[in-house]
Amino acid sequence: MERMAQWAVILPGPQWATERLFHNEGLAVAGAAGAVAPDEEVLLVADGHVVALCRAAKTDGDDLVLTYLRRQFDAPVPAEGVGGAGPVEVDPEFFRRLVSQLSGANAAGLPSWLVSVALPIEAGSPADAVRQFWSHVRELGPAELPAYVWPSGDELAMLAFVLGAEANQDPEEEDED
Repeated sequence: MERMAQWAVILPGPQWATERLFHNEGLAVAGAAGAVAPDEEVLLVADGHVVALCRAAKTDGDDLVLTYLRRQFDAPVPAEGVGGAGPVEVDPEFFRRLVSQLSGANAAGLPSWLVSVALPIEAGSPADAVRQFWSHVRELGPAELPAYVWPSGDELAMLAFVLGAEANQDPEEEDED
């Protein structure tokens, strides 16, 4: 049986910023195809931290296509000693140590969250209000439109997020800074 290699791929900053905003099943890393074979495991590294464990699915031209196995976007694992351009083969023991630090819980037993986006819209009909709502969401996007999130059943714990990070939405507190 042929030994499968273990790899690390560095995700460029702009792609990492976008990846944090959406729940995707996988991603394509431009220019990373070649060394990694389908079914080999890959540590996804961003900003010097391991943010996910992936499996190589295929290559599409120069792009390496990865599917997520575990994600740890909000509390990434320091990836000291992992660097370089393109896919980098990682020592198996070092790879296992980093993987063991990734949580990767399945959906069973995870808390439920409520997420809301609210916009005041003046419209002639409910259907027109909905069309305007989606137009505003598309136009403003995650850079300007806060999403409010709270654990199910605990509305007082509501937090605002902009661009995937907690953001203070209280104008009185901003004036105090």
